[in-house]
This record gives sequence, structure tokens and C-alpha cells, in this order.
Amino acid sequence: MKKFAITLLTATAIMAITASATWAQNMPKKIGYVTNYATHEWYQNVIKGMQDRAAQLGIEFEVRDANLDVAKEVAAAEDFMSQGVDVLIVTPVNEEGVVPLVRRAKEDGIPMVLEGNPVKGMTTMVAICDYDTGYHAGVAAGQYAKDHLGGAAKVMNVGLPLLSATVLRSNGFMDGLKTIIPDATMVHDLDGGGNPDRALEVSSAALAQNADINIIYGINDSSSQGGLQAWKAAGKSQDNLLVVGTGGEGLGFINMMDNEPSYQIEAAMFPEKVGFTAIDAAVKLFNKEEVPPHIVSPTSPMVGKDSWKQFYDLADNKRTIKWDAVNALVPADKCMKTAADL
Repeated sequence: MKKFAITLLTATAIMAITASATWAQNMPKKIGYVTNYATHEWYQNVIKGMQDRAAQLGIEFEVRDANLDVAKEVAAAEDFMSQGVDVLIVTPVNEEGVVPLVRRAKEDGIPMVLEGNPVKGMTTMVAICDYDTGYHAGVAAGQYAKDHLGGAAKVMNVGLPLLSATVLRSNGFMDGLKTIIPDATMVHDLDGGGNPDRALEVSSAALAQNADINIIYGINDSSSQGGLQAWKAAGKSQDNLLVVGTGGEGLGFINMMDNEPSYQIEAAMFPEKVGFTAIDAAVKLFNKEEVPPHIVSPTSPMVGKDSWKQFYDLADNKRTIKWDAVNALVPADKCMKTAADL
């Protein structure tokens, strides 16, 4: 057994060295990333994943922040192109505003990877499957409701109807929930704006009108946390309540899972992994390899108070991703539904 283990380890090491040597001949020298909103925890962790992967591969990596300004995003990308970066990665501020940028990059022969949102004319995008993420969280929520809430499922959806991605999450959640509890109902379908203040405001108004719910679903962590804050502000007990968050964006969901009894499920989207995968996609484009239009980054519903510990370590109020565990997740070959299905 020991001999086999040593042989296997040696073979694995040789494969890793060989792969590294092969890639080293065709590695981009510099990758530039224009993010849409660098102050958000999600994008901070996307950047961490990019930095980690670029460092592993010996690639120079630089970030510019558009700060939700499409004109600033275009200017930053054009500056990167004028500097002669080998590959661009862009998180669009909005889809329409980035179309000319995609076109110019193609004209200049600069490979471009998009993160999160599709743009007309793009080569490839790295993103999760939004519907699938909601669906699997819904299945987990249905099982929890069956086991702990008497089989009833009355949902307050703290959504974001402006974006197709977040609509897909909400739709997927209800569809997954109904596979376990067919008569599950959506009592409130809210526009929480994707931010905690707006989520708190609309959730408070909805609960004042009708508080007969037992599940709060948020399309991101800010939405679920705002919904729960409204519930607590109304003086209600969490004894017969389930809160389901989405994203796993930063420390917020960990704090909620640790301290709030109703916060039992998180549909984790692993932003660090999204960043890691985007760098790999950039290397493939640089080498003129074929890539699909949508490179799927994996997600996983985390169920139960300690479930986050499978994927993250926490020390000194900082989280560190467990790359072995996250890289072991298998992404879907194809999304169950996309924006084209809305």
C-alpha cells in the first residue's frame, strides 16, 4: 500500500511539473482586469482568486475599478489595451455599454474574458448557472421545511427583477422548492435592490402587510440579511423561520450562519473560484484554445450551521478558501435554464 501511495504521489508530481512546463512556454506576461465595483465583497474575493491563480502561474496581474461607471470602465480597458496587455478580463457595468469594447478588443486582437454577465459579440464568459443555484437551494429548503417547519413553505422572495441572473435565481428557488413541497407559495415577491438598506425597507413594508411566511429567500447575501433584519425588527421569533442566502460573498453569511438560528442554508457561489477560473480562461484564449461561450463556475448549497467550514477557514476575522475542497466541485456541463428561457 505504501509503495502504491508513493508511486501515485510521484506520478501526480510529474504530471504537475509537466503541465507547468508546457504552460510556461505559452503564458501571457500580463493580464488586466476591469471590475465594475471593487468595494463590494464579492468582487474583492473574485480579485483574490485572480491574484492567487496569476501568482501560481507567474503572470503579472493588474486591477482597475470602474466604480459602476461604464465610461470609466471603457477608459480603463482602453488604457490596458494601449499598454499592450496580453489578455483583458472585464466585469461589465452594463451589457450594452461594453459592446463597443468587445468589438474593439477583437479588432485589436486582444483576447477578452467576461465575468458574470454576457455581452453581444463576446468570445466567452465565466459565470455560475444562476437558475441551477436557486434550484438546488430550493430543494434543500424544501427538505428543511419538510423536516422542521411542518411541511409548509410560504416564501418572501427578496429579489432583484432588474437583472435576468437574479430573476433566474428566484425562479429556480421556487421550482426546486416545489419538487419537495408542491403547494409552496410565494407570499411576497419583492424588489430588494440587491442592497441591505433597500431589502430591509421593502421587507419591513411587506411583513407589516402580511407576516404569514416561514421562508425568506434572498438573491444575494444583502437581500437575505435585509429580510431577516426586518423580521427581527418586527419582534418576531425565528423558531419557525428558515432564511436562505445566496452568494457566500464575504464574511456576512458566515456571521449570520453562526449567530442567527434561522439562517440555515447558503447557496454558495465561491467568488474566489470565479476569479481563479477567469485567469485559466484568459490563458486558454491567449493560447488560441477553443472555449465555450459560457465557462461554468461551480456552486453548492451549504446546509447547516457548520457547513461553511467545509470550504472556508476563518481566523482574525479573515476567511481563507479551501482550494482543494472548492476545486473538487464539478460544475454543470450546461445550465438548466438561462436568460433566453425567461
